[in-house]
Order: sequence, then C-alpha cells, then structure tokens
Amino acid sequence: MHMRSLGITSLLLTTLILAATAQKKPPADVEKILQKHACLACHQIETRLVGPAYQEVAKKKYKPEQIVALIHKPDPSHWPGYPPMAPMPQVPKEDALKIAKWINSLAAKKK
Repeated sequence: MHMRSLGITSLLLTTLILAATAQKKPPADVEKILQKHACLACHQIETRLVGPAYQEVAKKKYKPEQIVALIHKPDPSHWPGYPPMAPMPQVPKEDALKIAKWINSLAAKKK
C-alpha cells in the first residue's frame, strides 16, 4: 500500500510541476512576437533578468498604449535600479499592442 501511495504522490507532484511550468509560458502568438523582437533576452515572465519581469510591469497598471510608447521610447525614470532599455521603434505597433495586452493580462491572473 505504501508503494502505491508514493506512486500517486509522484504523479500528483509531476502534474503540479507540469501545470506550473505551462503557466509560465506566454501564448504561442505572443511568444513568437517576443522572440522575433528579442524581448526575452532581457525580460522574463516572473524573474528579473536585465529588465523587469513582465509580472512587475503588469503591477504598474499601465494602459496598453503606455506600454507601446515605452517599448518604442523607454523612460528610465519608470524603472529606477534597472539599466535603461534600448528604444525599440522597429517593433510594429500591432506587435507592441499585443505584447502590452498580454502583459496586462498577467496582473488579472494574479488576483
């Protein structure tokens, strides 16, 4: 009986780990945009890398248009303690808006 209990516990833990890992990935369409524009080189969902984690950005409650503006022309005063982000004017507004809406969705999921 003890071995069966261990097997069930292992299965449950594996399921929980896989579920948690799955939640840490952006939707495929957003991930493609983040990769295309090298966003993931400096930002991750939950962890500070070079720039703030996307969840930290979500906590600021910027409007999507504000995030788009900050992608195109960053303002270092918004993120003291971080190196200034390079301006990314080459990111099409449509892509930046999709990123911004996804970032804001992270705040809704944390509630």
